Amino acid sequence: MESVWPLGNKELHIGILGMTEGNGHPYSWSAMFNGFNKKFMDACPFAGIPQYLNKQPPETIGIEGARITHVYCNNRSDAEDVSRCSLVPQVVDTPEDMIGQVDAVICATDIGGEHTERCRPFMEAGIPMFIDKPMADTEEDLRTMVQWRDKGKHFISSSSARYVKSMEPYYKNHYELGKLMYVCQPMCKKWETYGIHALEEVFPLLGEGFVSIQNTGTCERNMIHITHASGCDVHIPLSAEMYGAFGCTLLIGSAGNKIISDSDSYYSFKKQMDNFVHYLRTGTEPHPFTETIELIKMVIGGTRSRQEGGRKVLLSEIRER
Repeated sequence: MESVWPLGNKELHIGILGMTEGNGHPYSWSAMFNGFNKKFMDACPFAGIPQYLNKQPPETIGIEGARITHVYCNNRSDAEDVSRCSLVPQVVDTPEDMIGQVDAVICATDIGGEHTERCRPFMEAGIPMFIDKPMADTEEDLRTMVQWRDKGKHFISSSSARYVKSMEPYYKNHYELGKLMYVCQPMCKKWETYGIHALEEVFPLLGEGFVSIQNTGTCERNMIHITHASGCDVHIPLSAEMYGAFGCTLLIGSAGNKIISDSDSYYSFKKQMDNFVHYLRTGTEPHPFTETIELIKMVIGGTRSRQEGGRKVLLSEIRER
C-alpha cells in the first residue's frame, strides 16, 4: 500500500543501505541523524568521517523528528559496525526486511549501475527514497528512474557538492564577474562515481541548458569539456589520485575571476540530509527533477564519449523516455 504523501510532522524512521568501496556514507549520514559513539567512530574504516564529525558542536548533530533506525550492508559485519558507531538500533539481513518498518530509505551507495535493483523493492512498496549520486550511469537505468517518477514514485537524488558552503553565494549572484564564460572544476577518483560531484557543483551556476560533453581522456585521467547554451565552457579534469581537487573551483567571467575553495564536508552532507527530510515532510523538492535528469545525461555522455574515442556527445542523443 502506498504511504500517505507527504509524510508531514510524524516521527520519521529511516532505513539506510550501504556500502560500496571507498564510500562510508552509512557511517556519516547516520551519525548526522542519530549522533555517534566517539570511541567506535574514531576507529571506523573511513578516517575522514570522524575528523569532520569531531569538529561539530553537539548541538549541530541531529535532525529533529527523524532517526536512522535500520541499516543494511552487503556484509553484515559492516552494518553492525555502522550500528555501533552511529547508534542505529536495527541491523537487518536483507533490504526488504525494512519494508513495513521504516517511513523512508536512503540508498547510500555510489555505483549508479546498481541503483535500480537496490531501489526496486522500495519503489514497488511505495517507500520514498533518497538515492546517492549518481542516480544512474546508463541510459537504460535513467529511463527506469524516469518511469518510476512518471508513475508517481517519490524519490530525489543529489551530490553533496550542490551544497558546498563557499559556492552558495555565487549560485545567486556572481555579477561582479560579468558574463560567466569559463569554469574549471577538477575532481578525483572515477568519472562514473565522482564526476557527478564536479557536475553538480557547477550546475547551479548556469542552470539547465547544457548542450554537449566530450571526454578526451582515459579511465584514469579523464579530461571533460562541456558546453552550455549560455556560451560558457566547463572543464573537468578528473584523475584517480587528484585529491587536492576537492573544494577548488575557478570561475572566469567577462569582467573578473574567482578561485573558490572549501573544506567543510559536514556542512554539505548535513544540508543534503536536512533537505531530504524537508522533502519527506512537505513533498517540496530541493531542486527540479529535470535538473537531475540533465546531470545524469552528462554522466552517461562523459563515459560514452571516452569509450568512443573522445567524440562530442550531444545531450539530446541521450533519451530519458
